[in-house]
Amino acid sequence: MRALGPQDDATMRAMLAMFGTAFDDVATFSQAPPGRAYLGRLLGSDTFIALAALNGDAVVGGLAAYVLPKFEQERSEIYIYDLAVSDAHRRQGIATALIMELRRMAVTRGAYVIFVQADLGDDPAIALYTKLGIREDVLHFDIAVPGDAPSTSKPRGTA
Repeated sequence: MRALGPQDDATMRAMLAMFGTAFDDVATFSQAPPGRAYLGRLLGSDTFIALAALNGDAVVGGLAAYVLPKFEQERSEIYIYDLAVSDAHRRQGIATALIMELRRMAVTRGAYVIFVQADLGDDPAIALYTKLGIREDVLHFDIAVPGDAPSTSKPRGTA
């Protein structure tokens, strides 16, 4: 497992392909792929974290998270946007290991909490997050940006 940096655009593209397959949403992850310069900037950013679980050169799991600097105190929160493990590698502790690595990284980033959402009915993700954290029941709203249709894409958490 390793954190991806600006030079890891090929590994990030492999992680995107794995997400598309794991989430049964290949179109979202392949229709309009980001360019190399964009991925380099994103992977080099202080506010984005990408972790890849590898089996040799193959990406078998991945986590994408955002560091959210807070305004009320000098601290941050980390939001897990996507987390997935390929079908053939599930139930081996990969998702837990990805989150544990993110927890370690959170300390160095000045974060005081990591949060994630799970869709009702995604029982494997809910079980994983329940094992690692405290559940909060909240509502989620998508607010459209003028001139753009509301996105049907949303964070996923297939463990």
